[in-house]
Amino acid sequence: MNIKIVLNLLFLLSVIAVQGNSQKLSFNKQAFYNAMASDNLEEINAQLNIVRGTSISEKEAYEGALLMKKAGLVTKAKEKLTLFKSGRLKLEASIKNDSKNTEFYFLRLIIQEHAPKMVNYRNELENDGSLIRTNYKTLPQVVQQAIFEYSKKSKVLKLPQP
Repeated sequence: MNIKIVLNLLFLLSVIAVQGNSQKLSFNKQAFYNAMASDNLEEINAQLNIVRGTSISEKEAYEGALLMKKAGLVTKAKEKLTLFKSGRLKLEASIKNDSKNTEFYFLRLIIQEHAPKMVNYRNELENDGSLIRTNYKTLPQVVQQAIFEYSKKSKVLKLPQP
């Protein structure tokens, strides 16, 4: 009888632990944009793990942007290039598959504006900026806030100040 109680308790604790872990890994767009705005490799890696563990429709675009952001923070040249290429493929595929998603163009603009010239990833800055300005008010509030904050530092994306 005691063994049965112990086994039931262990099972119950494992279920609670699994539920707790799955709640920790839920995607939060504000946390994602906070990570994108930071230069903290640990924060980027944490967001990558969260994004990879979700089934949201924007998963590939978010993962691609995070990989390219991470490429700018690692030190080894080969790793930088590998991460950037992988992220670029994911983000560009997302844009191709959902060309009406303005948020994806914002993610690309963030990366393009800071990408080194040698990776040749700066061709759509003006077009992306124009599209973002045109569709800004149609975006979710959290994305509008991220764009607004980013625009304060951006040389390309300028929004009228309220």
